[in-house]
Amino acid sequence: MEFVTLNNGVTMPMLGFGVFQTPVDDTERCVREALEVGYRLIDTAQAYMNEEGVGAAVRGSGIDRSEIFVTSKIHLINLNYERAKRSIDESLEKMGLEYIDLMLLHQAMGDYPGAYRALEEAYEEGKLRAIGVSNFYPERLVDVCMLSKVAPAVNQIETHPFRQQEEAHAVMRDLGVAHEAWSPFAEAQNGIFSNPTLKSIGDKHGKTVGQVVLRALLDKGVAVIPKTTHRERMVENFDVFDFHLDSDDMAAFAGLEDPDFPRIFDHLNVETVSNLYANYIKPGLGETQYLY
Repeated sequence: MEFVTLNNGVTMPMLGFGVFQTPVDDTERCVREALEVGYRLIDTAQAYMNEEGVGAAVRGSGIDRSEIFVTSKIHLINLNYERAKRSIDESLEKMGLEYIDLMLLHQAMGDYPGAYRALEEAYEEGKLRAIGVSNFYPERLVDVCMLSKVAPAVNQIETHPFRQQEEAHAVMRDLGVAHEAWSPFAEAQNGIFSNPTLKSIGDKHGKTVGQVVLRALLDKGVAVIPKTTHRERMVENFDVFDFHLDSDDMAAFAGLEDPDFPRIFDHLNVETVSNLYANYIKPGLGETQYLY
């Protein structure tokens, strides 16, 4: 395993196991198997509705709690101070854990400054070992870093061969914020697993396309959280620590950047964002708590 030391001194595995869209009834099994394979970072969220299964697998694993790094995220409907504060305790209760290793704001929406203040307080109380954000574009990330008492340790954003986030990565590096990739396989879009460039690099190293993608991102200093419900894929995705890509490989990988590839979740799509505000953000804020 490879690790990154976060800006508060906490050590985080660079390769984790994600449970986005993992069925509730399968979550405990999947996390248990991932831990058996060797994963030590488990990534969930309040919105995934499967924190209970994550907690059950962690508690029942027989692995010392200090060796497992658990990440969760504040739901959109909880993106204000009071709701975020309450939801952190609810996540701890659901998972049956005394602390969460990393808690993120899931989106840069709603009263995210208030929600971030709740993260800071929970961090200072020892409920969270590290705090951070997810889906924060560079401008929003800079804003949080400038205004916060406790700087975000991680920004988890869409990152994969077709959207490598070089500008965002540079900003995170300058701010001392770790870059973590969600959807490193681009949701299997754009023919990623049959991509000739990735297959050629894989043939060179005796590795699969998925392993090449994960290794390339790791070599760029990006933490990754692939997801699967199949044990054989868990094993495959974990088998990336016995090789590195050379400069030619990395140049070829960089050439896969595609400015025309649509965002998997488009934060600039007015209809998409309007629906989120109507269904989650505004009900969560309440009539008297709007920012504007």
